[in-house]
This record gives sequence, structure tokens and C-alpha cells, in this order.
Amino acid sequence: MEVSEIKSFIEEMRTKLEKFRGSLDLEEKETQIREYEELMVEPNFWDDTDKANEIIEKNNQLKRVVDGFNTLEDEVNDIEVSLELLKEENDPDLQEMMEETIQNVKKESDEFELNILLSEEHDEQDAILELHPGAGGTEAQDWAEMLLRMYQRFIENQGFKTEVLNYLAGDEAGVKSVTLSVKGPFAYGLLKGEKGVHRLVRISPFDSSGRRHTSFVSCEVTPQFKDSEINIEINQEDISIDTYRASGAGGQHVNTTDSAVRITHRPTGVVVTCQNERSQIKNRETALKMLKSKLYQLELERQQEEIAALKGEQKEIGWGSQIRSYVFHPYSMIKDHRTNYEVGNVDKVMNGVLMPFIDSYLRWHLNV
Repeated sequence: MEVSEIKSFIEEMRTKLEKFRGSLDLEEKETQIREYEELMVEPNFWDDTDKANEIIEKNNQLKRVVDGFNTLEDEVNDIEVSLELLKEENDPDLQEMMEETIQNVKKESDEFELNILLSEEHDEQDAILELHPGAGGTEAQDWAEMLLRMYQRFIENQGFKTEVLNYLAGDEAGVKSVTLSVKGPFAYGLLKGEKGVHRLVRISPFDSSGRRHTSFVSCEVTPQFKDSEINIEINQEDISIDTYRASGAGGQHVNTTDSAVRITHRPTGVVVTCQNERSQIKNRETALKMLKSKLYQLELERQQEEIAALKGEQKEIGWGSQIRSYVFHPYSMIKDHRTNYEVGNVDKVMNGVLMPFIDSYLRWHLNV
């Protein structure tokens, strides 16, 4: 890099840091950190374990923002000092070290910016992701399985843990429905923009005439709330519990007893299923937790009128309701209809490279 390029980078970072400083309210965050840390040294801090862990988690989240900003600012200051030295003496080793540092700062700045975008309530939670094919039988069910693979690849790339809570195989191919538990930092924040209808256009492998088909799959993403956060009482009279034999593709999740559990909450129509455990009791416990999370989410939506933010508008799984189109034929393109972000490399996206779409959604969502 030329000296002028390094100087331009420093100016760019200074502008970005000032923008961060203005939007983050760092002084308020530092005050809150001090208050939390004073609470954490009190003798009775651990009397309420759930509350203590909640305070520690909030404090760590605030410190990540403040420490991240301070680190970036220190590194930009170091680059500026090194630039002055480079002007005085043309040292190739110093210049090489600076170029390497600049690349690291660029990466850290992008990661820091992403953390800021993931600042809404519940963003830090784990997530429950569900896929439901629309009308179209095998074609739509195959598309659901393709999306399942895409999300599993993305989850794996992020280093998150995933568990299949429910898997209902298609009659000929694909899946009729699937539910994943996704555990990792900001899992819900990263995946929340995926909720909605996903549309596929391709030459159907199931059509002997080689005609083009359009398929739709609905994706729903829910935060996994902690038990301490949920104040929901479920009346036994309001739910019906059905058990059935677990089944899955290729012998997965198959059981010889009726261990799978389906719970229907009659007042709201919410249905949850779980079959990943061999024990009916454990599946029932997991399903009840899922139900509580969904009912709590609905209650938040009712109280705060944040349907679009937490649940997403419920639309028919079909034409005119898609958030994203995946076109495999007659050309290759994937386009998000909310942000207008699009790419031509469909294979890359279907192999789990979703961060560009997620980043563009978060910026659009927060008007950044």
C-alpha cells in the first residue's frame, strides 16, 4: 500500500469510529457496566442464580461493545503512529507489518459492525427454525430438504450446535416439515431475517417432460427463551397431547415405540412437535418448552405490537408473499425482495454462505 492509501484508510476509520461513538452511547454503557460490576461483588449476589446469570450475561454483552470499540480505536491510533515513522524512514518491514495490521482491523471492524447490528432484544438468544413446504407435493418437499441442507451448512459454518427436534419425511422425497434447535451466540439475531416464504424456480427433476416448476417453503424462526424469562402458565385443559411413532429419512429418528409428541394449544392453534429423544417424557418436556417460547413470543407481540420484528407477518405460502427467490433456470440468481440484494452464484448460497444476505437484511431492517 502507498502512504496515501494508508492515510485514506485512517481517515475512513476515524469517520467510522465517530459514527460508532455517536450511535452506541458509550458513556451510558460504561456507567451500566460499573453498576453491574458493583452488584456482582455483593455478598448476596448468587442468592438468585437465574438473576445473577442474567446480569453477568448483560454485562458481558455491554463489555463486548465497549471493549470492541476501544480496541479498534487503539489499533487505528497505532497505525497512525506507525505511518509517521514510515514517513521518516522508508522501512519495508514496517510497511509490510502495517498492511497486515490494516487487513486485521478491516476484519475486526466488520465483525464489530455486525455485533452492533445484532443489538435488538432477543438477538442474543438461541433459535428454533422450522420449515414447512407449501402446495406442490414432492416438488415443494424436495425444496424444503434443500433449504434444510443450506441452513445446516450455515449453522455448521458458524460453529453453532444444531439438533433435529422434529423431522417428518416426504412421501417420495424431501420433508413435509422439520424443526431445528440452533444454539450459538446471536443465533436468533442472525437467523431472524430468514423467516418468510422462500421461492424456487427450476427444471423439476420429478417432471419427465423437463418443465419448469415454482415451489414455495415457509421458514419460521423463534427465539429460544430461557425458563427464567417466560412467565407463561399453560392450562392442561387448553392443550391436547398426541403421541406417535417417530420416523425420518434414511432410518434417522426411527423408534419402535410411540415416543414422538405433538402438543396443540387450542386457544391459539399453535402446534409443536418433538421426536428427537427416545423417551416420550423427554420429548414431552422439550415440546412444552417450545410451546411456552411460542406463546411467550405471541404475548410479546400482543403487548408491544412488534409482529414484524419478532414473528414476521404470516402470509400464504405462495405467490406474492416470498421474501427471497432462488432461480436455477433459465438463469442463475438469488434475490432478496426486501433488500434487493442478489447474487448469481447459487451453489455458494445453497452450500450455506448466507452472511451477505444476513448482513444486508440487518442493515435494511435497522436502516443502517
